[in-house]
Amino acid sequence: MRHRSILFLLAAACVLPLRLAGQWVRTNGPYGGANTLATSGTNLFAGTEGRGVFVSSNNGTSWTATGLTYTFVRSLVISPTEGGSGTNLFAGTIQTEEGDPGGVFRLSDNGTTWTAASTGLTGTDVSSLAVSGTNLFAGTWGGVFLSTDNGTSWTAVNTGLTNTPVYALAVSNTNLFAGTLGGGVFLSTNNGTSWTAVNTGLTNTDVYALAASDTSLFAGTSGGVFLSTDNGSSWTPVNTGLTDLDILSLAISGTNLFAGTYGGGIFLSINNGTGWTPINNGLSDLLVASVAVSGTNVFAASHGGVFHSTNNGTSWTPANEGIPGIRSYLAFAVSGSNLFAGTHHDGVFLSTDDGTSWTTVNTGLTGYLNVFALAISGANLFAGTADGVFLSTNYGTSWTAVNTGLTTLSVRALTVSGANIFAGTGGGGIFLSTNNGTSWTPVNTGLTYAWVNSFVVSGPNIFAGTYMHGVFLSTNNGASWAAVNTGLTSSVNALAVSGTNIIAGTDTGGIFLSTDNGTSWTAKGSTNSYINVLAVSGSNLVAGTYHDGVFLSTDNGTSWTSRGLANLDIRSVAVSGTNLFAGTDGDGVWRRPLSEMITSVERGSVDGPTYFSLEQNYPNPFNPTTQIRFVLRLTSHVSLKIYDLLGREVATLVNEEMKPGSYQVTWDAVGLPRQTAGGLASGVYFYRLQADEFIETRKLLLVR
Repeated sequence: MRHRSILFLLAAACVLPLRLAGQWVRTNGPYGGANTLATSGTNLFAGTEGRGVFVSSNNGTSWTATGLTYTFVRSLVISPTEGGSGTNLFAGTIQTEEGDPGGVFRLSDNGTTWTAASTGLTGTDVSSLAVSGTNLFAGTWGGVFLSTDNGTSWTAVNTGLTNTPVYALAVSNTNLFAGTLGGGVFLSTNNGTSWTAVNTGLTNTDVYALAASDTSLFAGTSGGVFLSTDNGSSWTPVNTGLTDLDILSLAISGTNLFAGTYGGGIFLSINNGTGWTPINNGLSDLLVASVAVSGTNVFAASHGGVFHSTNNGTSWTPANEGIPGIRSYLAFAVSGSNLFAGTHHDGVFLSTDDGTSWTTVNTGLTGYLNVFALAISGANLFAGTADGVFLSTNYGTSWTAVNTGLTTLSVRALTVSGANIFAGTGGGGIFLSTNNGTSWTPVNTGLTYAWVNSFVVSGPNIFAGTYMHGVFLSTNNGASWAAVNTGLTSSVNALAVSGTNIIAGTDTGGIFLSTDNGTSWTAKGSTNSYINVLAVSGSNLVAGTYHDGVFLSTDNGTSWTSRGLANLDIRSVAVSGTNLFAGTDGDGVWRRPLSEMITSVERGSVDGPTYFSLEQNYPNPFNPTTQIRFVLRLTSHVSLKIYDLLGREVATLVNEEMKPGSYQVTWDAVGLPRQTAGGLASGVYFYRLQADEFIETRKLLLVR
């Protein structure tokens, strides 16, 4: 039976440039993405999500793949080889639905050949590793395991360890500490033979990081940092100045203590946690999964890449050359030679040289930096985000929130029609601005469903694609809307106009075509059934799909041909100059000449899905609704349920037999039995999909 662990980190995938199709070329960044770091002499190692381990011998200036590829690496540790003549690098990995087995891998003396080192390791989702003398410990979702022979064999050492999974391990002299999910900290004084809970004063028992010095032990939790000076017998919160209490990582360097957080970047304490100062100058991504210290160098691994500081975090420099881009690219906009990319969690990037280089342009762009949509009106650039609409009048150099009257801030789609700007929201319907976003008015008459994914304008007609309720048409600038769905059976993710045809990209039925302004629709499902995005260039129509790459139509959507990037999840496409750009979820931004696209003769499979998968919910964090997408390979009885941290079932979203295909479910945390006034309490929940023999669990975060 397949199983994947519930991960605390919400990082996107990091991918090597190995899946070229035709003449697609991945653009030069934005680079980034690492979960964990380890240092050995002059070597710095970075473990990534989905693409293994990279090594740098020049403080992150450049990176090289080590040979452990297509693997989700959650932890790294250096250990002397047997006899002490060299070193081993151990990578703790996570089992994935793509076929990665999980477990521990070993690389000896900076070589290029990794060896699976998991015999006896029944908990193959390895979240943490630690070394104590000749003992190697692995913290897994099945408890703690011990190896005394450099990973050749493992033995479970869990007596007294009443809570798993084990997220963090730390060694202090002869003491071994384990940080768990929901059970706090456990101590073993006999190499894991037995464990004792040591939680007095630890008011938050979700422990994601541990760090030990000679006299101090620090625990990073989802409720801040705690300090123990008596080997865990008692704990004291040390959070003054710490504005983000969701602690992902800790590191000690002399008198300096570094804390990496979920959304507040890095904080530094020079007095054992008594006071904290944010140190984020130059740190463009504030989700910091790991901090490592090597001499006078401090390194930070984040969702946005690796960063390097030589002055204890006073300033940071990106150190990512050679680690592929990992962001999810949700939207593009083109203005002359400027190409803007909107991303998940990382805001907006700008390239003025066809992707050769990218620059973050986020000044004034606040919130979670989830940019769902971009639109250009004259000299104005609009960004639709999870926190409303932002306006830039200087090509992204600075942004201003323009949300007056916008009662729903999750803006999923934007379009411009003359002097009018329309914003489609996730739950609040459609809003209209006639003054460049200075104020907004709801325009929802006749709109029977309020989740709007996409827009397209065709002459006096405005079409809105919605979740589960098809397409709506307005012929009077949004004053009223009418459903135009005859023959249209799916949620509409994307809309485009090609000639006199309106094309709809859906999430279960592929492409639909209307030749009569939406009065009727015909399925043209010769591509993947899940269409994320559509774009038009002259008489050519491009579709970006979920895990099947890019498709091209030269006859206004009547027929389609594969144009490469097979197996990639294409989230955005745009034409800039003579090139087509494809933004992916986890594989960076790719570029291909349009002329080559049109003359290519590649063809792709038209079969159904060949895999099961469960996506990360979106948006995440969320309030109060979020979408969960999954793919079924076979007709199966499907169970999709929500659980709280204690494993109690909160909601059943799906419990029925379903056919192969791609599906999307919305969870409304307000519409559930009350735990607090107005719905469920803020916090971490888990969602679990079971279909046939496939089982996968993921984490989501409700923020009220």
